[in-house]
Amino acid sequence: MGSLLPDEKLENPNSLDQLHHQKDVDAGALFVLKSKGSWMHCGYHLTTSIVAPPLLSLPYAFTFLGWTAGILSLVIGALVTFYSYNLISRVLEHHAQMGKRQLRFRDMARHILGPGWGRYFVGPIQFAVCYGAVVACTLLGGQCMKAIYLLSNPNGTMKLYEFVIIFGCFMVILGQIPSFHSLRHINLVSLVLCLAYSAGATVGSIYIGNSSKGPEKDYSLKGDSVNKLFGIFNAIAIIATTYGNGIIPEIQATLAPPVKGKMLKGLCVCYLVLIVTFFSVSISGYWAFGNQSEGLILSNFVDNGTPLLPKWFIYITNVFTITQLSAVGVVYLQPTNEVLEQTFGDPKSPEFSKRNVIPRVISRSLAITISTIIAAMLPFFGDINSLIGAFGFIPLDFILPVIFYNLTFKPSKLSPIFWLNVTIAVAFSALGAIAAVAAVRQMALDAKNYRLFANV
Repeated sequence: MGSLLPDEKLENPNSLDQLHHQKDVDAGALFVLKSKGSWMHCGYHLTTSIVAPPLLSLPYAFTFLGWTAGILSLVIGALVTFYSYNLISRVLEHHAQMGKRQLRFRDMARHILGPGWGRYFVGPIQFAVCYGAVVACTLLGGQCMKAIYLLSNPNGTMKLYEFVIIFGCFMVILGQIPSFHSLRHINLVSLVLCLAYSAGATVGSIYIGNSSKGPEKDYSLKGDSVNKLFGIFNAIAIIATTYGNGIIPEIQATLAPPVKGKMLKGLCVCYLVLIVTFFSVSISGYWAFGNQSEGLILSNFVDNGTPLLPKWFIYITNVFTITQLSAVGVVYLQPTNEVLEQTFGDPKSPEFSKRNVIPRVISRSLAITISTIIAAMLPFFGDINSLIGAFGFIPLDFILPVIFYNLTFKPSKLSPIFWLNVTIAVAFSALGAIAAVAAVRQMALDAKNYRLFANV
């Protein structure tokens, strides 16, 4: 046991010795990224950040790809993200063992690629991705609430932005939870909820697919050859966003030292849930509705105001979705909270002193208020999100991990792992660029329908 202690001391970012040695330990690292969690807690955080309601748009992605390419894209997405998340975790473990534990994505980039990369590339991209996810969760929460409202009151006059504001108020309360680690119980509930609404979406799709109520099954790809081509890249951006995480270092930062091997166990928990949910929802949804699958598969359960399933079933599935959306939103708020805490917090004062609590409550409430206003103003945020997916999730989750690994461990240029990593980086850089173009084109096509505070 004695030989382990020096390592433990080195690996513990919250030990007083290391805090005195690290010049850049700030209130953000100290209060938001507390290192107290187990691998199981890590599994809950990972599941909440990846297995989220955007998976309900997977059948829609299949409408651009068809059966073979759709399932193949899902499999490749699962393999590549599991591999790259494991690589980034290995790099973080390596630095922890060297006594330089990295707690944030931008710290990793600064350490491995140089200071400019952390400050001007990885930091802003991660902030855009995570804050964009908060806006998207708020908008989606409002849309699900509106769906329940219209089902119970078809002639209701409440507008979408009113529901978005209600959801935003709920988020303001949840957003005050102090640290990432303190979300562990919420994220366990979130794991159960994502299984629950995925089961609801799957059972609902199979029921409608087997009844005469559903549309005629047509799996042909719609549009001319140009639209089909851009559709494929749009679908890839949707799938990349669904698999995206963008906060692996911050999740690993919540682990109590020693961190070795814990992240892999957490990833296994997450991917077990992911395989069950992603594949069941996408296959059953696309099987039942074919190329009529909507952007959110739950929208297919109501046809021109007529529910195709018992109303209580649609209510429950939507309620599960709304509740998990709030947990996902709070998880993606953590990098923003960490920056706010770093800016306004004082690491020398206690975490719950007036000096820290007042700026924390004001800054977090303001951040969520701004995201709620954006969601209410821009209800076409789905288009913007596929752009964020192409510009943000693809670099953070597919490209940077393999580059970090090659630069840290310097595998031989003759080794298969070196070339596998280079291939992944090149292929996904090209895909990201094309997907970004496809997303911009989609925004240009939909621009004629854009209106601020539109009631869609």
